[in-house]
Amino acid sequence: MSEAILDLSKYRNTLGRKHQLIRLLWSVVWSVFAYPLPRSIGSGWKRFLLRLFGAKIHSTAAVYSSAKVYYPANLEMDRYACLAADVDCYNVAPIKIGANSTISQGAYLCTASHDISNSLHPLITAPIVVEDQAWVAAGAFVGMGVTIGQGAVVGARAAVFKNVEPWTVVGGNPARTIKKRVLKK
Repeated sequence: MSEAILDLSKYRNTLGRKHQLIRLLWSVVWSVFAYPLPRSIGSGWKRFLLRLFGAKIHSTAAVYSSAKVYYPANLEMDRYACLAADVDCYNVAPIKIGANSTISQGAYLCTASHDISNSLHPLITAPIVVEDQAWVAAGAFVGMGVTIGQGAVVGARAAVFKNVEPWTVVGGNPARTIKKRVLKK
């Protein structure tokens, strides 16, 4: 057992002041000019605001007003991708959401954590990829470095810490395979 002492007084934010200023400005802009809009109304305007801060968003993607995007420059959304109501997109590292994919109400996409083996507790990050035709259901958590495969479904309230195979349904905490996803014609 290690007897090292964790002293968070020595913790330093490695993202820097410029990042913090951009985030502050972004928070004000979204809060004033997008958040008050009802749910999915004003999609073009919200896409414009996100692009203004560096997001790469297809003209058919939808971002609900109550969705939280930590850092727009780290967000990429393909055609007909959706961030639904109350999604928390904590994209310290990049998040890519593929075509025809939905991130449902209250889901949390988290690209950052802290190195618990280091006494300075430094920030660590890894991107999240949600491939085409996938669905992250309500209240699910997707951790850093995870890829949700094409056509996969992450069940409601699931906690995903490892990649999800294409066309697979997972659920639980930690998420486990439930079955294969088969589309009916």
